Amino acid sequence: MIMEKVDNIADKEVVNIESSKSTPAILLDRPNGTIKMEGRSLPENPKTYYESVKRWLSVYAENPENETNVTFDLDYFNTASGKVIMEIIDILKTIDEKGKEIKIEWRYQEDDEDTLEAGEDFAELTGLEMNFISYP
Repeated sequence: MIMEKVDNIADKEVVNIESSKSTPAILLDRPNGTIKMEGRSLPENPKTYYESVKRWLSVYAENPENETNVTFDLDYFNTASGKVIMEIIDILKTIDEKGKEIKIEWRYQEDDEDTLEAGEDFAELTGLEMNFISYP
């Protein structure tokens, strides 16, 4: 049922996917240049689950807004999701390579060093600047 929500979204201006126990809420807002992922990511098959999201991002990255604001606020993600998140950040890097402004906010609970370290690793691997924000 959740899979139906993420199919065939590449041509939509705004996509708002609700969270579930194993998947994050995702907002893809072309007109405002806003991309958000919030919650937990441990779908049974992350590659399949995120396929349409990655397709939407690829289409967006071809002709992005002048400024794109991205927020990752993931309480938890498994290793397989981490690999897909890296692929998503790689797609986002193409926006930066086009000379467009991209601001990436990586939010994490202040006592969650694993999530902070994962974000730092993603930033280092892609060369993208990220703003790390902790919260209680």
